[in-house]
Amino acid sequence: MPPIVIAGGGIVGLCTAYALHRRGAEVIVVDAGPPEHAASHANAGWIVPSLAAPVPAPGLVGTSLRWMLRPGSPLYIRPRADLDFLRWLLAFWRHCNDREHAAGLEATLALSAQTMTLFDAYRADGIAFEEHRDGLLSVYHSPTALERDHAALAPLSHFGYPTPPILSGDALRQIEPVLTDAVIGGFLVPQERHLRPDSLVAALTARLQRAGVEIRPGESVIGIDRQAGDGASRVCSVITTKDRLAAEAVVICAGVWTPDVLRLAGAQPVPIQAGKGYSLDYTPPPSPVRRPLYLHESRVAVTPLNGTVRLAGTMEFSGLNHRLTPARLAAIARAGAHVLDGWPTDPSVATAWTGMRPLTPDGLPVIGFAPGWSNLAIASGHGMLGVTLGPVTGEAIADLLLGHPSELLQPFDPARFR
Repeated sequence: MPPIVIAGGGIVGLCTAYALHRRGAEVIVVDAGPPEHAASHANAGWIVPSLAAPVPAPGLVGTSLRWMLRPGSPLYIRPRADLDFLRWLLAFWRHCNDREHAAGLEATLALSAQTMTLFDAYRADGIAFEEHRDGLLSVYHSPTALERDHAALAPLSHFGYPTPPILSGDALRQIEPVLTDAVIGGFLVPQERHLRPDSLVAALTARLQRAGVEIRPGESVIGIDRQAGDGASRVCSVITTKDRLAAEAVVICAGVWTPDVLRLAGAQPVPIQAGKGYSLDYTPPPSPVRRPLYLHESRVAVTPLNGTVRLAGTMEFSGLNHRLTPARLAAIARAGAHVLDGWPTDPSVATAWTGMRPLTPDGLPVIGFAPGWSNLAIASGHGMLGVTLGPVTGEAIADLLLGHPSELLQPFDPARFR
């Protein structure tokens, strides 16, 4: 039997390859690279089901329009004459309502129920990556924002997240002394974890290669052969820049390039746009940080790693590019300096990175068979939750391809965009 070909070797693609291999399937992973440009490389590395709410949220339409005038804002939309993006943006704004936001949060929380269990299973199977279990501390300098976000935690109680108490600024500084007096309060979600994302990619790659799974870096998919089936099309082979691979099935885990790969098969592209994120690595850090911090007003993540503290954030819609915009890097550095004692405002003292997050207009991943296809699956569109949802996505896609689809995938069905 031919192998299952996975297009994309980031966290989602490797987790899918691992789940399929564990079920006895033969797998080949094809990845265009380079890894330093992948969304999996230097993101915040958070494993945070508690932050599973979709990006399109009530009130975001007006906020995003105002932020368009500020290049350093947490969400920046660069105006451009791109019809596909304009359609996507209008759909994104239509999803900024209470009903769909609540439904999306519930669906994603249900999908992520086994996230921590699966990461534990990875470690038990010899997948050695840098992981920390220090919870997530959200901090605020606005009482109004703190009270609003704390109240929004209530729906999480049905998914194993009891609402934590609000902590005063002084109480927060007892558990995280680096915080400045600008922080007036916050709350700690102790269940959450974080990891170094490139260490997870390297560990999964090594584990798969030890098991005999073929991984082909630096190899792009340039064609997909199809044949008619009984009521549905089927993939029969994948053409790469180096080979033609017979395929029992194909899973597209190509992040922001997923629509382009779907077009190669003649399949309907899913609406995915690149939400560019930035990070700054401080090695060594100017002052010690004990645990991950979410600076909610600025939407900046502070991640302490071995020997490094990473500040990550912003969502920039400016097309497919890897340009580092100085204003956005400066905004992240200023956000850190505002709440972290002894932190510089100059981003040039840190190592800067940018990557493309794949985002759908409703903020939910796309997980399932492409409409009209019996063996072409999609696992993409995870936005800022690629690390959190990578293992559960891999398990769900493996079960789907082997004839055991999960009801949890219904809200993420690619057919919702047809």
